[in-house]
Amino acid sequence: MRTVQGAALDGLKARVRALAERTGLPVRSTGAPRPHAGPAARPRPTERAGRAPRGGAPLADPGPAVPPLGAEDPGRRTSVKEPLRRSSAGRPAAALAPAGPPAATPTVLATLGALLTAAGRPRPRRRPGGVRASAAALRALRARHGDAPALVRTRSGQTLLVLLDPQDLRRFYAEPVSVLAADPPQKCRGLSTHEPGRDADEPGCARGEQRPERRRLSADVLAAGLPVHPAAGPILNVVAEEARHLTATGTLDLVRARHAVNRAARRIVLGDPAADDDELAGWLTQLRAEDGRLRGSRTRAARSVHDKARARVREYVRHAGDDTLAGRAARHAGPVDTGDPDGAVDPADEARLWLLAMDAVPDTLLRTLLLLGAHPCEQDAAAAEAAAEVAAGRARGELPRLRACVRESLRLYPVVPDLIRVTRGETEWRGVRHPAGTAVLLPAAFHQRDPERVPAAHVFVPGRWKNPGADRDIRMAPFSHGGGRCPGDQLGLMITAAFCAEVLRGHRITGTRPVLDPVGPLPVTLDPRGVRLTLTRR
Repeated sequence: MRTVQGAALDGLKARVRALAERTGLPVRSTGAPRPHAGPAARPRPTERAGRAPRGGAPLADPGPAVPPLGAEDPGRRTSVKEPLRRSSAGRPAAALAPAGPPAATPTVLATLGALLTAAGRPRPRRRPGGVRASAAALRALRARHGDAPALVRTRSGQTLLVLLDPQDLRRFYAEPVSVLAADPPQKCRGLSTHEPGRDADEPGCARGEQRPERRRLSADVLAAGLPVHPAAGPILNVVAEEARHLTATGTLDLVRARHAVNRAARRIVLGDPAADDDELAGWLTQLRAEDGRLRGSRTRAARSVHDKARARVREYVRHAGDDTLAGRAARHAGPVDTGDPDGAVDPADEARLWLLAMDAVPDTLLRTLLLLGAHPCEQDAAAAEAAAEVAAGRARGELPRLRACVRESLRLYPVVPDLIRVTRGETEWRGVRHPAGTAVLLPAAFHQRDPERVPAAHVFVPGRWKNPGADRDIRMAPFSHGGGRCPGDQLGLMITAAFCAEVLRGHRITGTRPVLDPVGPLPVTLDPRGVRLTLTRR
């Protein structure tokens, strides 16, 4: 007769076998080995890496599959992870294929322990279409292909042409959208300006196919290329007032940073009446959280939230003052014809997208202050600049040292670590032809932290941005380059640096969590949700 313990053990063994089948790992029994193992017990061989697309032009050998993240020392690796949209050819993107089974095979007891440990916590949700590769994998590709673009096969069977040489990066940024079309990630957010899709519903990236009217309006309203925005006075006053929420207590975390920055964003874009509109803030939060799902098919509930937010923003735009971005947009835009999708640009759509674009400012602000807290000398110099800026008069808002700190934070922890574009026709890279619809991947995070080409790649060095040609360095792309450069880069830098100045002007960062090594390599990823700063009055 079977006991309760025996039945439970049999059930656990069955779960271990199922786990082994899903992961492809062989299971070694603790007892005597069986002389004849069936085919099901053998580890599945890894698939051959790379194959030229059927009916396409000859493709470069993609080489071995890319090892997963975590294959090297955390202080030396660089992660590249960004959700991708479906390509123009309709093929879904997917994560880079992992390497074969690890060298050490777990025993049944070890696998059982992992199973029991994992049973007590929820599984992380994997976003479809993510790209994830370690710096070691990209360096291995470069060593194998000699700096030539490497063709890599993904788990879904799609091929990605990975650019590994700065020479190819220059071409990537210079090609027009008629050659390399934008294939923006599911959630391209940050200190840049999004572009709506053809129906003005889907935010995209600055590289999208904007109409000339929209490009001109964005450049005029956001004052592209000007270090200090023409409306810097009202904008900086708003930042100073909302920054009080950051220093209201002795600690600063992401929740408090988001509250202060989002209030300031609504006032800067829509005007003071929008500051306390918690309902609009909730709708925008839902749109940000569900953006990845909305791209596939917009549900009725999600469309309702979108429509309500759009109508509320349009109402604010009607009464926006001249010192707000929405008011400036209304002056530059012509009359809106809702029945003509190719007519004049709707200022309400632009204002709504500018609000979404400021979503990453709290993350960048918190990371910058954390890095300054770990580097006392840099913090003292930035605080001195913040104190002197009060008497700067017309030069108020420049803050070159703090802007360099923000740029360096974005170099180390970019908002969009991958840039994806798709070829519209047959193209040739380094003598190899690639068919139309080939996805071209520029791993910006890898190039910005490449120790073979970037001095002190894993260290916080804001001084590198003071060099005259630093902004044109093709390896560094916090705001992209060429025709796809973000028109709101200077405005985003001004706002983020001003928030940092308001914190440092009256407070000193005396404690940080996590604790960073000021001289050693910085971690590859830095989740702002885990950042907590201790502030002490000066």
